[in-house]
Amino acid sequence: MKNKLFKTSILFLVLASFLTACNSSEKKKIATVATAPIMETFSISKEKLTTELRIPAELTSLKQVDIYGKVSSFVKELKVDIGTQVKKGQLLMILEAPEISSQLAAAESRQHSQQAIYTASKSTYDRLYEASKTEGTISVNDLEQAAARKNSDYAQYLATQATYKEITIMKSYLEIRAPFDGIISARNVNLGAYVGPAGKGSELPLLTLQQQDKLRLSVYVPELYTSYLKNGDGLSFSVESIPGQTFHAKIARMSGTLDSRLRSERIELDVENKNKKLLPGMVAEVLLSLKAKNSTYVVPKSSVVISSEGVYVLRVENNKTVRIPVKKGREAENRVEIFGDIPKNAILIKLASEEIKEGTEVN
Repeated sequence: MKNKLFKTSILFLVLASFLTACNSSEKKKIATVATAPIMETFSISKEKLTTELRIPAELTSLKQVDIYGKVSSFVKELKVDIGTQVKKGQLLMILEAPEISSQLAAAESRQHSQQAIYTASKSTYDRLYEASKTEGTISVNDLEQAAARKNSDYAQYLATQATYKEITIMKSYLEIRAPFDGIISARNVNLGAYVGPAGKGSELPLLTLQQQDKLRLSVYVPELYTSYLKNGDGLSFSVESIPGQTFHAKIARMSGTLDSRLRSERIELDVENKNKKLLPGMVAEVLLSLKAKNSTYVVPKSSVVISSEGVYVLRVENNKTVRIPVKKGREAENRVEIFGDIPKNAILIKLASEEIKEGTEVN
């Protein structure tokens, strides 16, 4: 009876010890889970991000030309002034160079003289040629000399024609005409002023002509955003001198290369300006709407950690944090594109920081 009681007591003590150990282990587990920090997480997904970028730009004339004097001369007549609207081919200025008129008269006289000489030598050759048809009348040598004289006189006649034409062209430079429709934006000479292709008379252009009914808007787009734009895309812009008004234009030309200093691509837009509200030289602010071509991972900015160890996000795997290196893309308000080896539907920490170490327990 005593042995049976002793065995029962031993069994009860072992059972009590086991239950106590199990209870202690369960409490430790609950304590571990309870002490793990509670962090807000989210499931990552792809989407097409649309962002806007504001870039300064400059308005210039679609066509602009500085007009200089081709020959040394003096200003005889001024037909236009600053602000004058002109048409293509319209006479803008008349210059005077008496020596050119003298040279033209002399060249014309030499041309007529040489023409007479050629006419005489040709007539002589023609008569000798007709006479040579009768055998023994004209020697072959005489006929050949007459032909050579005729050809020489003709060559000299052509030379005098070329000289006369050259001086005629030089004289035509004394009348300056508009190469295209536009507005005279600068005038740097007065009546009687000396102008020419060299020397003091060529320091400044005589006139500056601008086309203002159609302007050119030039903008330099950073390398990161060039792939989002193409010819024909519509953009909007504004200028400080006309507050509250937005203008629209389409991309007409893209340089197709990056500027070596700015690391950006030059893009030009043609701006219709029939009402002349916009002026060449105005500084504009262009709004670029950048639409993604493909879906990418877009996450809150707070989930991306930028530290000395690199740029990364914190993924939750088996209730522990795992760092995943990423690269940042475009930003829009409080969101940012990321690129990296990220599993589909991965769970990320929303408020990540450098203080959260690799392998941190997450509740």
